[in-house]
Amino acid sequence: MTTIYALSTPPGRGGIAVVRASGPEAWDGLKALSKDNKDLPSPRHAAYWTLIDREHNDLPLDHAMVILFEAPNSFTGERIVEYHLHGGPSVVEGVMSSLSRQPEHRLAEPGEFTRRAFENGKLDLTSAEAVADLIHAETEQQRRQAILQMDGSLAKIYDGWKDRLAQLLALMEADLDFSDQDLPDDLLLKVKPDISDVITEIASHLNDNRRGEMLRNGVKLVILGAPNAGKSSLINALAQRDVAIVSHIEGTTRDVIDIHLNLGGYPVIISDTAGLRPDQLGESDHDTIESEGIRRAIKRAEEADIKILMFDGTKAPDPHTLNLVDDSALLVRNKSDLTGQHSDQAMIDVSVKTGEGLDQLIRRLTDLVKAKIGTQETPSLTRMRHRTSLEKTLTALERMMAAPLPELAAEDLRLAIRYLGSITGHVDVEDLLDMIFRDFCIGK
Repeated sequence: MTTIYALSTPPGRGGIAVVRASGPEAWDGLKALSKDNKDLPSPRHAAYWTLIDREHNDLPLDHAMVILFEAPNSFTGERIVEYHLHGGPSVVEGVMSSLSRQPEHRLAEPGEFTRRAFENGKLDLTSAEAVADLIHAETEQQRRQAILQMDGSLAKIYDGWKDRLAQLLALMEADLDFSDQDLPDDLLLKVKPDISDVITEIASHLNDNRRGEMLRNGVKLVILGAPNAGKSSLINALAQRDVAIVSHIEGTTRDVIDIHLNLGGYPVIISDTAGLRPDQLGESDHDTIESEGIRRAIKRAEEADIKILMFDGTKAPDPHTLNLVDDSALLVRNKSDLTGQHSDQAMIDVSVKTGEGLDQLIRRLTDLVKAKIGTQETPSLTRMRHRTSLEKTLTALERMMAAPLPELAAEDLRLAIRYLGSITGHVDVEDLLDMIFRDFCIGK
């Protein structure tokens, strides 16, 4: 096993840069960069350390802080050294260059530290994925979800189902292979109620409106309306910067423009779209381009979690926009500075020019986003990989319930356990054998 090293903080200038080395030769690497072969500090105790370059007459590289971690009590389960350096690019480059010359040292590949943590049993796969989610979290709610998952909230659920099914499979395997033992009659009928309970729990877990994936990836929100209703002005106001061109000329927006926002702690992807006026377009090249923009707007509307349908308050409601009204739509009437407030409760009156009504709109949007995602008190599915494996588990269990023979039922149950184990990475035939030989007097 080689020793890997990498910069663990963002590249560039900063007060501190952390370089981490993990592997059997990590501590020897620190010795090679130390003056006079001094004794290494005790694990988990920070020590002031002068790092030198032996290839260039013991030239000092940095006055650093180093921390050692002994295996298996480290992030990767291996020996680790953390080099807390002054954050200049030259300092980092010098230390990394010196480490590259040490025996059995090489630059880590992306994600390799976390992969070694998984391979050494320090993390399950869901926790390893949560490390990446935490690094990329941009909002409070994303951070909370990643922390819950990294602490094993999802693994606890999936391993719990797997262990329950493994207990039942152990009974079935014993019944099939050791029929002379003192086991209950009609065992398959006796385990089916427990299987049915697991099926119900998995189905309920899957029926979450994809709130975990929505929180991880961002709630999709699209602004739709007729040309010059104020869509681009609204997205600029929400972003608090000019991200879309605003013009009195109809058809200025031709393509979909996406921006990412933090809305009350929730990640939101807001899309500005082309104005809806398909009945007014001809066959010119410009109209053909605008027609494609309208087609993309409609497609984005179909994919959106929430739609803002925007109307020009100085005109009659646009019929193309009205056709998109459904339960996920929020109706907004712009240009209240010209028309004044209306008593219509179905619409929110705003003026993107003066900012009037925008606070109310943002509150309503935040409430809708919260309602879409729901509470995060219970762990949610966060990846399509999890959902696919759970759907396969559910299919195998439902097939098992209808299996005409015990042997076929046992095989389907075995497949279900394997699908569950693939989510966390805990797939072990020995677990099943342990249950069989622990719970039954077989092989005396």
